[in-house]
Amino acid sequence: MAELKPFRALRYETAQAGPLDDLVAPPYDVIGPEERLRLRERSPYNVVRLTLPDSPKEAASSLRDWEASGVLARENRPVAWALRQTYVGPDGVARTRTGLVASLRVEPYERGLVLPHERTHREPKEERLRLLRAVRTQLEPIFLLYDGEPPFEVPGGDPELTAGGAELWRLDGAGIPETLADRQLLIADGHHRYETALAFHQEEGTPESAFMLVVLVSTEDPGLTIFPTHRLFRSSPPQSALQGRRERISDPKEALRELSALPPGRAAVVRYEGGETELVLDGDGELDVHLVDRLGHEGISYTPHADQAVAAVDSGEAAAAFLLRPTRIEDVFAAARRGEVLPQKTTYFYPKLVSGLLFHPL
Repeated sequence: MAELKPFRALRYETAQAGPLDDLVAPPYDVIGPEERLRLRERSPYNVVRLTLPDSPKEAASSLRDWEASGVLARENRPVAWALRQTYVGPDGVARTRTGLVASLRVEPYERGLVLPHERTHREPKEERLRLLRAVRTQLEPIFLLYDGEPPFEVPGGDPELTAGGAELWRLDGAGIPETLADRQLLIADGHHRYETALAFHQEEGTPESAFMLVVLVSTEDPGLTIFPTHRLFRSSPPQSALQGRRERISDPKEALRELSALPPGRAAVVRYEGGETELVLDGDGELDVHLVDRLGHEGISYTPHADQAVAAVDSGEAAAAFLLRPTRIEDVFAAARRGEVLPQKTTYFYPKLVSGLLFHPL
């Protein structure tokens, strides 16, 4: 059974650190070099100085100094938190997503309590492990999904914390672990950090090292969405990889409408190349990402915006674009329960969680 519990958060004291909006950032793995510099310039206490430091030693020193000077302070007691994020997605629709912030005991995948759906890579995990050894604090939450109704309600009144489109309320932790203990948890975002936390606990073996910071969202939450990640190829991929039926369409927008109208259960994508658009249908029982994965990964890039993908081909920046439907949440869960690892960029959960609202000392 999954073990969830409240925790004593470490958090910014804005009287010392400044406005919270100047202190938070996106997750480390979506921040490029230019944005990193911009965030560092925004505040000497911005969380990116911890999550993307010049060195693990620098992050550990900053964390100690910030605690000593009162920039960061511990909560008086363990609590769980309700998180609400209001956002406008790539499709232009405004939504609100609600989650539970808590402390989760990390367990090996073999136990079937926490399920992955993406392949991880050694280098990012080694980098994160060096950082975690230095700071001995979970700096960013990972994003988990579970089936069923949320076991909590967002309290009334003003939120305790507000920044980056996110709002947080303290919750009474009673009953929360029990109601979620029998649920399987799917990693939506944070595979590398989860496996890093496992490795750290294997090294440390302490009760504290066994837990990590997580946000749990119900698959029934109306604000939970997966957007597609479209593929761009710098050079034209081999057409022999596409074995299915092809249908010429007048333009990419019309092709996307036809793609969206297709029933699930058979892989299909829109190919846009050389000013020509076609709808490609391939394997039964496969996802769209399986079809494009057969094209290889040489010279590939990604975008959640179909119009940007088309514009990249028109401008000559890319040779070909492949436009996909969003992967359904139930298909991701089903694949994870079968023990399947899906291709890279199968899912694009939006928005990303906000880093810097709460920290989880170990």
